[in-house]
Amino acid sequence: SSGNEQMKAENFEAAVSFYGKAIELNPSNAVYFCNRAAAYSKLGNYAGAVRDCERAIGIDPNYSKAYGRMGLALSSLNKHTEAVVYYKKALELDPDNETYKSNLKIAEQKMETPSPTGGPGGFDLAGLLNNPGFMSMASNLMNNPQVQQLMSGMISGGHNAMGATGTTPSTNDLASLIQAGQQFAQQMQQQNPELIEQLRSQIRSRTPSASNEDQQE
Repeated sequence: SSGNEQMKAENFEAAVSFYGKAIELNPSNAVYFCNRAAAYSKLGNYAGAVRDCERAIGIDPNYSKAYGRMGLALSSLNKHTEAVVYYKKALELDPDNETYKSNLKIAEQKMETPSPTGGPGGFDLAGLLNNPGFMSMASNLMNNPQVQQLMSGMISGGHNAMGATGTTPSTNDLASLIQAGQQFAQQMQQQNPELIEQLRSQIRSRTPSASNEDQQE
């Protein structure tokens, strides 16, 4: 279908639209809901993916791919306990699926050993703060007079919001702060590219696989 072609071309928003039109024409087709769930996940709309997987399972309770995709969406929302339940159900229906086995193992590990400093996707904040290269550049950023002035103005503006002489931060102030952050990111990429790659690798290694889930029907 057109939705599948858009998925292959990585036009995920267009895929959502095409699958939506297919659902309007045939709202009792579990495959369309499951495929749209995959497109939603690619766009980072994991809540939408969960809803569509629920619809697909409601239509076809024996549709293994819907349970697998539900597990992926729940894992992305850090709901690993719930994800385990759906991965196990997917494996009951498709016992030889290696992707389900791998994702189940990852979800069980995350459920048993949650990272106290990990954010979405298990991001290792403690490791980042312990990296001397990152902390050196962060220190340079915070010692930048422009950044200090902007932060001071924003803080005083917030404290004086009840009518004192301070003013709220302007759009220009916020834009300047964002620009300083972007410069910091660029500096970090140039001076410590191995740290950037390390962070990317860490995030990739902690993300459940969607290899066979990318195949549309």
